[in-house]
Amino acid sequence: MLTELLVLILIVALALAFDFINGFHDTANAVATSIATRALAPLQAVLLAAAFNVLGALSGTAVAKTVGKGIIPPELATHTLVIAALLSAIVWNLITWRYGIPSSSSHALIFSIVGAGIAESGIHAIKWGDGVAKALQGLVFSPFFGFLGAMLLLTLLLWLVANRRPSWVNRFFLRAQVVSAAYMAFSHGSNDAQKTMGIITLALATYYGWSGEQFQVPLWVILSAALAMGIGTAAGGWRIIKTIGFQAVALRPIDGFAAEVAGATVIETASRLGIPLSTTHTISSAILGAGATQRLSSVRWTIAGRIVTAWIVTIPACIALSWLIYTLLHLLTGSR
Repeated sequence: MLTELLVLILIVALALAFDFINGFHDTANAVATSIATRALAPLQAVLLAAAFNVLGALSGTAVAKTVGKGIIPPELATHTLVIAALLSAIVWNLITWRYGIPSSSSHALIFSIVGAGIAESGIHAIKWGDGVAKALQGLVFSPFFGFLGAMLLLTLLLWLVANRRPSWVNRFFLRAQVVSAAYMAFSHGSNDAQKTMGIITLALATYYGWSGEQFQVPLWVILSAALAMGIGTAAGGWRIIKTIGFQAVALRPIDGFAAEVAGATVIETASRLGIPLSTTHTISSAILGAGATQRLSSVRWTIAGRIVTAWIVTIPACIALSWLIYTLLHLLTGSR
């Protein structure tokens, strides 16, 4: 029993480490546009994002339940599965952070659970029609709605300010971007931090023998996941901020505002529906949509291509990596 408790503590520590890494890996989602348009200084933007990430993380648990009991039944999960999934997601996040690639932390974790679940119980144990289907829906629809939403919103804003001086428009949206950056950070916390809550609660379910009906996210899990993401966000993810904010599109304040509001609205809607989507996919697409509103040539499509490639590679890479890690752990420890 003591050994199982120590393993549980290890899993919680790993999950919070993933949450911390997710925070600095995905800081760019909330602050890149504000820094690129000089609406906020880098330190101001990161601290603002950290605060609102925490608030967003405290706003619900629908996504946590999808991740924790919607991918593999809690009664089939083991501590080895959870450890393999977390190690796989952490390794992938660090690789993509090292090279400044804005990949999806969310899909890294979700499909790492899938890979470890297949290694443990076979392909038929995965709930393809539940949590995996929601994750794939988020993967497909969030970039589309982020891109289209930013284009439509920016078109409307440009029409509303058509008779204003450009200097007035820039000053107004520099101030407005403080609000939109806070909104983006809140939505990021409301979706991404919940994945860590879900994986910790899945570990608790394996320890206490909970079934899917007994699956509830404890308050201490919510608070610790929120805090870990907030601290990670405060650490900053400067490599990815550079890719998203400065290399993908040349942004004006009005562009950044439209991208943040559109992206955050898509993410917040998904959070309330329990859909674990990628904030990276959503805000990147929204930035590209804002950039493409006036002319397609303003978007650096080679950078966009790198982003899309990372999206596509993440799923098979994390399934394979977590399968391999689970297999190695099983061979080394003999446990499931």
